[in-house]
Amino acid sequence: MERKDFLQKFAIGGSILLTAPVFLNSCSDGTDDAMDDVDNGNDDDAVTIDLTSDDFSDLGTVGGYAYSGNIIIIRSGSDSYLAFSKICTHQQCTVTYNASENELPCPCHGSVFSTSGAVLEGPATSSLKKYSVNKEGDTLKIS
Repeated sequence: MERKDFLQKFAIGGSILLTAPVFLNSCSDGTDDAMDDVDNGNDDDAVTIDLTSDDFSDLGTVGGYAYSGNIIIIRSGSDSYLAFSKICTHQQCTVTYNASENELPCPCHGSVFSTSGAVLEGPATSSLKKYSVNKEGDTLKIS
């Protein structure tokens, strides 16, 4: 193989290696979740939470919270629950729940949300998306 052929094949191969990830990545933005299409009114898109599962044991007490996909679920009362997007509307960090203050703070930049999802403190300017929660026995249905 001559030097010219080698350099030409090397350049083509290198170009393919550098551009392949662009072509092989999907169009997803990384936020795919069972709740992405929840607003279409179709119950098939609802998320079901088994309260007897160890993954959701923190929901056994008032003030407890747990995550399911991109949702934060909060036990707000003896038999009541709240569900919000766990993604802060400022820069997409994960919010937590502060039961003593009854708020959803974002640890990244200090935004704070109420239990209605409204912004209490910025820099976030948009509310968290709120989902409806229905309890049936030991199951929560979030839509």
